[in-house]
Amino acid sequence: MIGVYSHSLLTNPMLSRFIIRIACLAALLSCEMPTHAQINTDQVMQVGRNALYFEDYMLSIQYFNQVIAAKPYLAQPYFFRAIAKYNLDDFRGAVADASKALEQNPFLLDAYELRAVANQNIGNVEDALNDYDEVLGTLPENRVILFNKALAYQELKRYDEAAATFDALLATHSGFDGGYVGRARLRLEQKDTVGALADVEKALDLNKRSVNAYLIRADVAINSHRDYAAALDDMNEAIRLQPKYPGFYINRAFLRHNLDDYYGALSDYEYAIQLDPEDYTGYFNRALLLCEVRDFDKALADLNKVLALRGTDYRALYNRALVLKEKRDFKGALADINTIIAAYPNLAAGYFLRSEIRRDMGDMKAKEDFDRSLALARGNKAGNSGRNDIREQGGQDSSIKTSSDGNSTEPQTAGEPTPFDKDFEEIMRGAAESPDKVMARFTSLLTVNDNTNIEQEFINKSIRGRVQNRNVSISYEPIFTASYYNSPTELRPNPEYIKEVDEINRTRALRFLLQVTNSVPSLDDEDQIKRHFDSVNYYNSYLSSHKPRAIDYFGRAMDLLTLRNYDGSIADFNRALELTPDFTMAYFMRGIARLQKLESEAEESAKTQPGDGRIHQTAPAIMPGASMQQRRANMTEVMADIDKVIELSPEMPVAYYNKGVILLQLQDYTSALKALNRAIELKPDFGEAYYNRGYVYYMLGDSSKGSADVSKAGELGVVPSYNLLKRMNR
Repeated sequence: MIGVYSHSLLTNPMLSRFIIRIACLAALLSCEMPTHAQINTDQVMQVGRNALYFEDYMLSIQYFNQVIAAKPYLAQPYFFRAIAKYNLDDFRGAVADASKALEQNPFLLDAYELRAVANQNIGNVEDALNDYDEVLGTLPENRVILFNKALAYQELKRYDEAAATFDALLATHSGFDGGYVGRARLRLEQKDTVGALADVEKALDLNKRSVNAYLIRADVAINSHRDYAAALDDMNEAIRLQPKYPGFYINRAFLRHNLDDYYGALSDYEYAIQLDPEDYTGYFNRALLLCEVRDFDKALADLNKVLALRGTDYRALYNRALVLKEKRDFKGALADINTIIAAYPNLAAGYFLRSEIRRDMGDMKAKEDFDRSLALARGNKAGNSGRNDIREQGGQDSSIKTSSDGNSTEPQTAGEPTPFDKDFEEIMRGAAESPDKVMARFTSLLTVNDNTNIEQEFINKSIRGRVQNRNVSISYEPIFTASYYNSPTELRPNPEYIKEVDEINRTRALRFLLQVTNSVPSLDDEDQIKRHFDSVNYYNSYLSSHKPRAIDYFGRAMDLLTLRNYDGSIADFNRALELTPDFTMAYFMRGIARLQKLESEAEESAKTQPGDGRIHQTAPAIMPGASMQQRRANMTEVMADIDKVIELSPEMPVAYYNKGVILLQLQDYTSALKALNRAIELKPDFGEAYYNRGYVYYMLGDSSKGSADVSKAGELGVVPSYNLLKRMNR
């Protein structure tokens, strides 16, 4: 089996993310607001700050947006919006807003600190150091800034400067236990175990509840003399102090495994998975343990989950090939190992495993693969005479040890990390990913049906708190339609605006008020349903006794569409257009009716066809099982109506947006980008258009542009943005 993924014992949120959370209350109190002439701006600003204090981050951003729109020369709304974005894990957005605040007021020290912290979280450590120096120029003994600066130097491997900064910190703040923990971590990186333990003991003398001190001491116990029992005692203490961090349970499972407590290890993996059902590490490590006890069915389920969460994870694929081989599913095992060999053609372990699979299948090509694996293994051995244990590097061997009868035994350790490790480390470092990897990772998010139940701390759990932690099913934002009903939210209390809809409403020619929305509630109230049947009867009577008008056919068509009578509504839109060929909204709504009819037929068809249990958001089933060419043919009339709307109303952003969504569904990503670009040109605050354009960029493998657009969508109130942003930037 390929070695486990591990959560470093030194990786606690306080150290690994350079903590550094801005204390919102302190920041709120430290920035005095000047008196403005417009009392409304002051009031909106205060409401936004109140929302920020109560962790209503998305709502607070909307208030700060209003202040920025009215008075873009103020620094504070940019600064507070940056705090909100930081707490939503939108670090790049926080950097941009903090920079904007500093453009307006270069003396705002809190903005330098916030920008430094956000930059440090995304790996722009040099930029963070510059901002820390800016703050230290005014506050040379600030404890938080000195601590963060020391961590930044350590991240850059500038150990002497990091040590000097820790020394300066502790000279001024000798009672700061976190400073000793930080220096212990630095000393451990420099292989100074004695100095690290001395700092850990000092930290624990100052604060018996220092979680990181216990973690470092456990790490020393493991790596210095393999004292798993002592490490377990410290790990237990860390869990007692911080019982909801899943990485601690994964680490304790590792320790219990080494102490032959298999039941305890499995229990810890299961609880870690309960705490974070989207962390692949628990599934992967549990799969390896299940393989050890030969429970291959459960191991296979866990490895499948890893692949669903991570896309093409080569370690998981390799281990799944081993499991499938044990289950005698040779076809599946061969498919997995072929995928690995295609990606890494010089991996000896891949050829060796394939030789075993082919041998068990009776395939004569087994010897060819076996010889190839030996040749590669000898080549690797020749190039690695001074090897270290590969497990220390978190990797897998690239050479194979065989017994005299030619059967495999345990893999031999090798000194150089395999392609698995290089690929894995690249992702963990946050290095630039290839477009193919971005596409694969994004697609893996689209094919996972999220059934997790994450406890929320707020009543309105759709927008409050750290919404980035509330996992949602990843999809694009849907098309906009005109409807008699809407689902307003606190972030979006008003419907979208279309000039032609406003003109119809002002005529009072319809029996109900039209609203433009992409969130039409289901019609399940009997009184509401009866109201629309009565309206249809009214139009029937009126049209039979009066000269027909286009607006009357349009009104009846809207009622019929509300009642899901698609054929009837399309027929009435046709009649309206016969009377008024330039009736823009009739074309608009006929396109919607045609689209909904196709979707309804697709849904009915899907009920009669077996599925694979996966959610496919990349190409919605406009006729399931149909080829893309067939789907495009089915959409011809819908696209013709949208194009006619654009011809009649070329300044309507919603029309371009809808066109972009349909092109996205048809996987014509280049054309979808053009349509969405035009929608954003016409309406620069079109949040859904930014979100969908970001979605398209992710599908094309452009992580940078995708993240920028999704960040902007979050700023404009599209709730799923921050969860998608977090999951794509993991």
